[in-house]
Amino acid sequence: MASPSRQLLLATLCVAAYLVAGAQATGADEEWKGIGMYELRMGDFSVKVTNWGARLVSVVLPDSKGNLADVVLGKDTIAEYVNDTSYFGPITGRVGQRISRGRFVLDGKVYHLERNDGKNTIHGGGTAFSKSAWTVKEHVAGGDCPHITFYYHSIDGEQGFPGSLDAYVTYRLSSPYTLGVHMSATAPDTATPVNLLQHVYWNLAGHGSGDVLGHTLRLFASRYTVLDGELLPSSGRVAPVAGTPLDFRTPTAIGARIRQVMGGKVVGYDANYVIDGEPVSMRPVAQVRDGASGRAVELWANQVTMQLYTGNWLNNTKGKDGKVYNQYAGFTLETMGYVDAVNHPEFPSQTLLPGQEYKHDMVFKFSF
Repeated sequence: MASPSRQLLLATLCVAAYLVAGAQATGADEEWKGIGMYELRMGDFSVKVTNWGARLVSVVLPDSKGNLADVVLGKDTIAEYVNDTSYFGPITGRVGQRISRGRFVLDGKVYHLERNDGKNTIHGGGTAFSKSAWTVKEHVAGGDCPHITFYYHSIDGEQGFPGSLDAYVTYRLSSPYTLGVHMSATAPDTATPVNLLQHVYWNLAGHGSGDVLGHTLRLFASRYTVLDGELLPSSGRVAPVAGTPLDFRTPTAIGARIRQVMGGKVVGYDANYVIDGEPVSMRPVAQVRDGASGRAVELWANQVTMQLYTGNWLNNTKGKDGKVYNQYAGFTLETMGYVDAVNHPEFPSQTLLPGQEYKHDMVFKFSF
């Protein structure tokens, strides 16, 4: 695995250090010399990221007994991330989640996108943000405010989308045991849809420790987006979670009702929830706890919906540290706009105009 190009030593001041190249690649990563692994550290709380897809690679923190574990599913090498089809930890875009039939109409013009999910487009297409090298703009490894900022310039017509887009993602640590993920974007010349999302898989017991069905989940969501067999909101309807196996308004084991749910063509959650409250401000989205380790996470965000996915398609998937991931080995909490909003005028618009700024903030608060 590649190592950081330098350690930035800070005492109490948070001083910016600008990097123009990735960390040196070694071994299996030799051909990916422009890509690096970077660390953020605050005591016994550490995070690793890579500029390949602005991807979250690991989050290490203690359990209730002080034992450290990495709670993020992932891969060992850059080369494995390049070939990853499970979306372990990247930023996806320009539009995360699915777009029906890989097309949409904007200002009277039809745009056709790369189709990489049968007849549909998922997470921006096959050559999307998650499959691209981002530029490291700023990296502070330690001190009072460890953080790293990635930048990506998407050219006009990339993946079939109109206009260029300048996207930024910052990962930031703060005390106690808090990880912020801050996404922003501007469209310099032409209106374009934007719906960035972070696709990290969590297992609070430690990656590769088995399934997450025993994790207790609470969602601050009274409604969900009705999805069809292709996981698209073809009806445009939103319905109450009450009386359905999607109801996590009170803490419930993820596995308690999972056999009653079909996430497309497979058993498991791949559901889109409408987060309670107004999306203009940060508000609670989810609380998850693993009873065995005592680790818990609380997610806050400023988006309108959240996709809960329980790793339904993981099957003998090679992970980090010699681990193998099988079905339900992790879960995602993907805050975002509505699925396929570009084809549903009844949903809030995801069109970003020149002069506007897209902002998507997530805060993960860990405890143990």
